[in-house]
Amino acid sequence: MKIGELAQAAQCTVETVRYYEKESLLPEPARTSGNYRDYSELHLERLSFIRNCRALDMTHQEIRALLQLMDQPEDNCHSVNNLLDAHIEHVSVRIQELLKLETQLKTLRQQCQSEQAVQDCGIVQGLNNMEVSNTPERHTHLG
Repeated sequence: MKIGELAQAAQCTVETVRYYEKESLLPEPARTSGNYRDYSELHLERLSFIRNCRALDMTHQEIRALLQLMDQPEDNCHSVNNLLDAHIEHVSVRIQELLKLETQLKTLRQQCQSEQAVQDCGIVQGLNNMEVSNTPERHTHLG
């Protein structure tokens, strides 16, 4: 199939297909005599797998590791379990960070309870006076 057909079948864009090829997550396809990319069902399966992983917020590094493990189908899945456990931990940390962020935003929102001039807005004043050092450092795999 051509790149547009692959993208449509995987419900993504042509640019996404090219990007995953560039990132070496998707193997290069064969070429037709007219030098068009010629994708197979294997490409569609792999692209769908990548997209499913991305839907779970996995990084390209995690996906690459999973793909390498999939290329060894007879091996034990212990490494897959470890990778997913680590990703779950990253998600848990991120949830805690987002809960803290939500609290900060709600506190900030309480600074302005009525419509007034922007210069008198408690939210704007709070943002002006907020110290950046109070921003929590992110410790997730996303950086």
